[in-house]
Amino acid sequence: MKTDAIVIKEVDNVATALRDIQPGEEATVGMGETVKRVRIQGAIPYGHKFAVYDIVRGEDVLKYGEVIGRATENIPIGTHAHIQNIESLRGRGDLTSGGH
Repeated sequence: MKTDAIVIKEVDNVATALRDIQPGEEATVGMGETVKRVRIQGAIPYGHKFAVYDIVRGEDVLKYGEVIGRATENIPIGTHAHIQNIESLRGRGDLTSGGH
């Protein structure tokens, strides 16, 4: 079966598009040995991420089994997950213990 997107680690809550995916399409997402179908809410460019589960504002966004940022707003399943709704946690001195 051809997949439109892939989830790298089973804990990930976003998938990476393997092609441009149009709004309203039902994307086939490869998740290890399983496949999940996700209705896409808006255009997802090739290589970009979208939510494969509802992500709540303030929740960690996981890709490759690692935290890549935090949701700045709710990100419903099938929604583009990018800079408009994720804040990076890298390089933020206010989040490290010990301050400066």
